[in-house]
Amino acid sequence: MSPRLDAAQRVVIKIGSALLVDKATGEVNRPWLDALAGDVARLHAAGKEVILVSSGSIALGRRVLKLPRTRGPRLEEAQAAAAAGQIRLAGAYVDALKPHGISVAQILLTPEDTERRRRYLNARATLQTLLKLRAVPVINENDTVATQEIRFGDNDRLAARVSVMAGADVLVLLSDIDGLYTADPTTDPLARFIPEVPEITAEIEAMCGTTRTDVGTGGMVTKIMAARIAVAGGCSMVITSGKVLAPVAALQRGARATWFPAAKSPAAARKQWIAGTLKPTGRLVVDAGAARALKDGRSLLPAGVTAIEGSFEKGDTVVIADAAGHELARGLASYGADEARRIQGRNSRDIEVVLGYRGRDVLVHRDDLVLTG
Repeated sequence: MSPRLDAAQRVVIKIGSALLVDKATGEVNRPWLDALAGDVARLHAAGKEVILVSSGSIALGRRVLKLPRTRGPRLEEAQAAAAAGQIRLAGAYVDALKPHGISVAQILLTPEDTERRRRYLNARATLQTLLKLRAVPVINENDTVATQEIRFGDNDRLAARVSVMAGADVLVLLSDIDGLYTADPTTDPLARFIPEVPEITAEIEAMCGTTRTDVGTGGMVTKIMAARIAVAGGCSMVITSGKVLAPVAALQRGARATWFPAAKSPAAARKQWIAGTLKPTGRLVVDAGAARALKDGRSLLPAGVTAIEGSFEKGDTVVIADAAGHELARGLASYGADEARRIQGRNSRDIEVVLGYRGRDVLVHRDDLVLTG
């Protein structure tokens, strides 16, 4: 098994349309998908958590709606095709993973879901819950509502953002090529394979072409963009060929691939992002007991909060300070300021009674918190 993949606890696998959809028929390539399901089952059996980011809804929907395949669909046609194809795409994954006893959950995302902190936290919480329940989330861009101005444009970058959101250790990009070369290997016989990219430089970017497949929309340029996003978030990325049956198993056996290793773990990258990138919009003052709990690596409970300052929304960054005003930590608030004031000083079991709904038991979860003082 690839050492990096062997050590990974959470793995994201990105599947492109050109691999999943048979070009000749416009149908799902069932033998390929069934073999991939075997890959997922083996990862699951090894105790790993798996997320799939899959293209294919537009390609499948075009056939269902009998849209011409001699030209690219107009925006409204692509949205209609996505609506028709997404049902079939989700059903294909359900059918493929059911024999392995693995549940499938569908998530459709827009760019705003990964860029606006409140939506980001909600989507992240959903992913974490599904993985805890041993389901496999199948994620695609919500093409039915996307426009050319706001859409991701390719699922390589979507997969990278999902990887960072989920705190994944490895992102596997299954491609129609087995890695990065110094030039296009289909046209340049002198093209040299690059097994590892420790840093994405201008020279690396210059090696990328703008190749597109007949079915998909990605190219090596988008894969390098995805690598930048993933690595910055602490997630290593690998590009390998998806043309073979059971491509993940092939990767585990040592198939040719290009690795983009992350210098730090997903947790460390996230802590750095919280500590140094986001501007705090509020302050939570805590008692001595809560201060000790934070230093022991625990979450901040409402019971330990004595005062709340500022105006902030769920997902905003807040400073956590002791009674003397010394900053102890920074984190992402699980509740907005108004709700936080209503539950401060209370036991977590009272939250549902006070707010009228059952939210998180904590004001700041330990995964969303970094000690600063």
